Amino acid sequence: MKLAISASGSSPDATVDLRFGRASFFHIVDTETKQRTVVDNATAADAFQGAGIQASQTLARLGVQTVLTGHVGPKAWSALQAANIQVFAVEGGTTQQALEAFVAGRLRALNQADASGHGR
Repeated sequence: MKLAISASGSSPDATVDLRFGRASFFHIVDTETKQRTVVDNATAADAFQGAGIQASQTLARLGVQTVLTGHVGPKAWSALQAANIQVFAVEGGTTQQALEAFVAGRLRALNQADASGHGR
């Protein structure tokens, strides 16, 4: 499975960015091969509006099936749902810690947006 973790930086020890659409980067991890790729999210992060939608579309194009992030706004939630991408809540830590928590089954699946839109 391919999953994406919203991140504040590109290094493997980067902290999880709790803002989905405005995250600086996404760490894409293939849980079967353990291959990790970092995607720059600057275009969406710097958008005046629609950051979450743009980020969702990018991840869908990359074949991501699951997202680990802090908070998701209503428009991003709709875009993720349309792409059949599951979302799990992360409360902080590094991207590696988030990945480990997901694999261990310690993350809570979101079933709706949990942030207001237009957050910068």
